[in-house]
Amino acid sequence: MLPSTLDATDRKILAELQRDAKLTNVELAQRVHLSPSPCLARVRALEESGVIQRYVSLLDPQKLQLGVNVFIQVSLERQVDRALETFEDTVRRFPQVLECYLMTGDSDYLLRVVVSDVEALQAFIVDELTRIPGIASIRSSFALKQVKYETALPIDAPTRTLRPGRTKTRS
Repeated sequence: MLPSTLDATDRKILAELQRDAKLTNVELAQRVHLSPSPCLARVRALEESGVIQRYVSLLDPQKLQLGVNVFIQVSLERQVDRALETFEDTVRRFPQVLECYLMTGDSDYLLRVVVSDVEALQAFIVDELTRIPGIASIRSSFALKQVKYETALPIDAPTRTLRPGRTKTRS
C-alpha cells in the first residue's frame, strides 16, 4: 500500500493512532466504524508499507529534569560527501540530539538538543560536538518557551486544490 492510495478509513485509523497509540484493535475499530478483523488488516498493511513506522510514548522532559531545549546551527568547513557523512554518523550516536536536519541557508545542519542544564549543554558542545572533524562554526539558541508542540502529522489537513471554475492562471 502506498501513501497515495490511502482512503478516508486509513486516514481515520492514522489520526486515531496518532492521538492514542495504546488503543486496542477493538477500540480503534469502533472509532473508525469497522469490524475488528478488517481494521487489524488495515493497520498491519499500514505498518508493512512503512506508513506507520513505530509506536512511541511521549514523555514530559520537565519531569525528567531535561528542561533545556536548544537549537544548534552547525556549519561545516566543506560540504563534501565525506564530511557530511562523518558529521551525520557521529550525531546519530548522541542521545541528547533529538532531531538533526541538513539545511539550506546560513548553516549546514540544525540540531534540536535536550539537556538538563547549561552545564550539560556546555559539556555536550565542548566535549562532543566540537570534536567532530570538519566543523567550522556552532551557534546555539535556547528555547525560552514552547508555544506549540505536535507529533501528529496533519493527515486531515486540506490539500491545496482549485475551486471549481478556477484555472491556475488568470488572464
